[in-house]
Amino acid sequence: MVKYSVFCPIYNEEKNIKPLYDEVSKVMNSLKDSWEFILINDGSSDNSLLEMKKLKNVIIVDLKKNYGQSIAMDAGFRQAKGEIIISLDADLQNDPKDIPKLLKKLNDEKLDVVAGWRFKRKDPLWMLVITRAARFLRSFFASDGVHDSGCTLRVYKREFIEDLELWGEMHRYIMALLKWQGAKIGELKVNHRARVSGVTKYNWRKSFKGFVDLLYIWFWKKFSGRPLHLFGVTGMGFGFIGALCLFWTGYLKIVKNVSLSDSVWFIMSGFLVMIGIQFFIFGILMDLMVRTYYNTSIENRYKVKSVIVNGKRN
Repeated sequence: MVKYSVFCPIYNEEKNIKPLYDEVSKVMNSLKDSWEFILINDGSSDNSLLEMKKLKNVIIVDLKKNYGQSIAMDAGFRQAKGEIIISLDADLQNDPKDIPKLLKKLNDEKLDVVAGWRFKRKDPLWMLVITRAARFLRSFFASDGVHDSGCTLRVYKREFIEDLELWGEMHRYIMALLKWQGAKIGELKVNHRARVSGVTKYNWRKSFKGFVDLLYIWFWKKFSGRPLHLFGVTGMGFGFIGALCLFWTGYLKIVKNVSLSDSVWFIMSGFLVMIGIQFFIFGILMDLMVRTYYNTSIENRYKVKSVIVNGKRN
């Protein structure tokens, strides 16, 4: 088993691949321990795959199409064989020279994960604004304990990522997911460089998708064990309000002799009771689905076209 696994998700970064390889190799070779370099080609449409194949002593995971960064990172985690797993972006904005510092903090403080914190970011203003808004929402819903959930430069102990499953924009909430699993998490200020080649893959659409995923993991944290606790209580609340409306309708009819055709309370009471019943039934169905989820295997969410080791397909 190798000591370190370094992996990078890659999508249309042809001009950055060779410099990335050179920088990472120089840093990792200085550690005087065994390591492997894994490149995940996330369906690149440029010459990124061709540039990867020119490199020596790398493992290339070639996905069938562009699935997005979360899936690419999931593929990297699953391919990695090292005791310590290191992830970083391929755009050269992460500085590989920070890797030894992250590893030192991991060992010295007996942590399970150390996340990079891009303290002085070299990104456009619009991206910084979105990031700050996302940080506020994340602190409210996820509370992952780090300043920069979007920094890919991180080091992980292997045992804490073996059961990690990513999709959508979930790579932004890895720290929250690991924290809920009991991982001891630290962070360290790292260097962040301006992009020289290629274009950013981040846009406002991904921000909205990320917010949806944030709500999902909040729900999963709170109610993954018993979703009936959420939907059942909500249904009972609607049902109770509906019962009060029905009681008030009866009072108006019997005591005040008000015609039901002139009262909205009768229609509202029936509507609320029906909504309450539907929520309760939905909670039961969700409960059954969760039990099924925990007792059956999950189908692969993506397809690997091939794995290339030292120029040979596996």
